[in-house]
Amino acid sequence: MVTLAARQGRQLQRYSSAGGRLVIFRCIPYKFDANCSSSDLLRSMEVLVISSQKGYGMMFPKGGWESDETAKQAASREAFEESGVRGNVERKLGNWKYTSSTQAVNEGIMFPLKVVEELIHWPEMSARNRRWVSVAEAREGCKHPWMREALDRLVRRLSSSIRSRKSGSTA
Repeated sequence: MVTLAARQGRQLQRYSSAGGRLVIFRCIPYKFDANCSSSDLLRSMEVLVISSQKGYGMMFPKGGWESDETAKQAASREAFEESGVRGNVERKLGNWKYTSSTQAVNEGIMFPLKVVEELIHWPEMSARNRRWVSVAEAREGCKHPWMREALDRLVRRLSSSIRSRKSGSTA
């Protein structure tokens, strides 16, 4: 049986030597719309965004890295808890430092998550809404430049991968 409770508390949270939360993980859940042609990645790709608990717009799932999990496990757990999706966490898109609303400097590590399952019930479903949007709409809604940069890196990576597969299949 799968538990539908989100982790609570900071007992397992990783901290820096300065005492701040060490790393905040985010992931960009994505899928391809089966009704669109794969020749146009931007039209066939959809990105999952979630509402902030404080109601400040839409964002990608995020959270802390706990001492009993790998980086990819943390990203996967946060996607499950906050947006109710499961999938394959892929190679990281990069690291970015940013200042939080409390003026703490955090390090954000972004991973793409190719969604394979969308659950009807998930731990934070009463606190968050989720919505599939186009890449253009997600990019427009990113409140930080580094989030747009991560999304752009994902699109470039997937575009390159699709081009490589197409050129390899014709050889």
